[in-house]
Amino acid sequence: MSRPPHLCQCGNVVPYGVRCECQRQTTHERNARHDARRPTARQRGYDHVWRKARDEYLAAHPYCRMCGNPATTVDHIVRHRGDRALFWNRSNWQPLCTRCHNSVKQRQERGQ
Repeated sequence: MSRPPHLCQCGNVVPYGVRCECQRQTTHERNARHDARRPTARQRGYDHVWRKARDEYLAAHPYCRMCGNPATTVDHIVRHRGDRALFWNRSNWQPLCTRCHNSVKQRQERGQ
């Protein structure tokens, strides 16, 4: 049984589970404002030195710590927030697959 559509704040009737175009546009604009203020990945320390260290770490730790699938990302367990010592502290690193990094880990961090 399907669920009924809902009424968006803008007045459009939207199918259940679908975001209205006005909501997608608002999210896009908010993300663009955030990205404009955010330093680039390189400025945050994710440069060729990081890529080399990341590749070495993933070779030594090939499986996701959360689900056991092949790891593709080196995650900082505790957010470094620009702290170079914490950024390079390998005991603060963990191997994660893209799915776990982009969903499970992000939900955990939002809950903190």
